[in-house]
Amino acid sequence: MTKSVAVRRHLPTSPFKARVQVPLKRFAVGDRVTHDRYGLGRAIGVEGDSAIAVLVDFGSRQERITQPYTALFKL
Repeated sequence: MTKSVAVRRHLPTSPFKARVQVPLKRFAVGDRVTHDRYGLGRAIGVEGDSAIAVLVDFGSRQERITQPYTALFKL
């Protein structure tokens, strides 16, 4: 027996907030970025259309930043 997949609806009068879908961040090779810990840098590599990881050159070091990109922002 299989379960039917039902889409959850949130009523406007519900005391519970609907989950907000956060848009995924996308990066490309050559993008200027900033990171909360490492500072300014440039994306030099992208894995899986930036869905897996981004390799960033911060000048003094290179770091592989993985999803979720909470501390990485495109400039």
